[in-house]
Amino acid sequence: MGIRNKKIFGVFFREKPAMMLVTLLNSQTEQYASSLAKIVDCTYSHIVKILNEMQKADLISFQKEGRLKVLKLTKKGEDVAKSIDKVRTAL
Repeated sequence: MGIRNKKIFGVFFREKPAMMLVTLLNSQTEQYASSLAKIVDCTYSHIVKILNEMQKADLISFQKEGRLKVLKLTKKGEDVAKSIDKVRTAL
């Protein structure tokens, strides 16, 4: 994505939350809040705050595996992420 396209994408969407959903959609491996924070270049505490809001909106769910919480998109979250990804690639 070019600089100009990235800027226009940021006009329509808050970049970090949008990229969190797209990352979860396109990820080939299990994702945790800490790994997502590194990928999206955000602090862990900010990621957790956004993830909690996404959970309240039924976009993601947490699945506990031992001491870790694996992030999963819900059906609604998957639909939203696909739509965001489609817009992102169109720009």
